[in-house]
Amino acid sequence: MNAKEIRDNTIPELNEQLGKLKEELFNLRFQHAINQLDNPMRIVAVKKDIARIKTVLSEKESSNSTEA
Repeated sequence: MNAKEIRDNTIPELNEQLGKLKEELFNLRFQHAINQLDNPMRIVAVKKDIARIKTVLSEKESSNSTEA
């Protein structure tokens, strides 16, 4: 998922994606703890996606507050 795809979404869609990614990260960490994780780099990718979504959310929220 790249930043352009994320910026095209609305704030509720971003919050929904953020929730799904956090749940996936939890599951990946659990699998890693019990040594059943196939691709440990997926944890890094999910963390980066979460950071991207949080960045875009803060940008959109700050632009909404300055417009109002």
